[in-house]
Amino acid sequence: MSNVDHTLIIFIISFLIYAVYNEFILNFIKGKTILKVNLERKNKVDATILIGLTIIFIYNNMINLSSPLTIYLLFGLLLLIIYIFYIRYPKLIFKKDGFFYCNILINYKNIKKIKLSEDGILAIHLKKRSIFIKVVYFEDLKKMVHVFLEKTTF
Repeated sequence: MSNVDHTLIIFIISFLIYAVYNEFILNFIKGKTILKVNLERKNKVDATILIGLTIIFIYNNMINLSSPLTIYLLFGLLLLIIYIFYIRYPKLIFKKDGFFYCNILINYKNIKKIKLSEDGILAIHLKKRSIFIKVVYFEDLKKMVHVFLEKTTF
């Protein structure tokens, strides 16, 4: 096995660990899940570029008659990239003491104020930064606001 194969295996294992953590393990961390909301996908251009580069690598390895293991690993990496960026939705997971946004737990105590724009973007102002959340379904926004009203005191 070459260094390229080792690197591809490391990337594939990292992507798999992240996917399992994000889909299954995060639901059990910090207690029971109160609400799970799908968010709009971001970075579509970056994902498309990454998919294009991976396809170019696969093509070059097929033309240069590289080892079949390298080609299979590149195909596996391509499938994982498509899953993470195009099939899976980013999620906002509400727990008893806080919510997970981008795999980071944010306590309800750290929220200073919440604003809702006319186009459906929820702005959550924390002590040091602000988070802008856009949900896939507008009905989920009502559920989120209800949870925030229950859990926060401004």
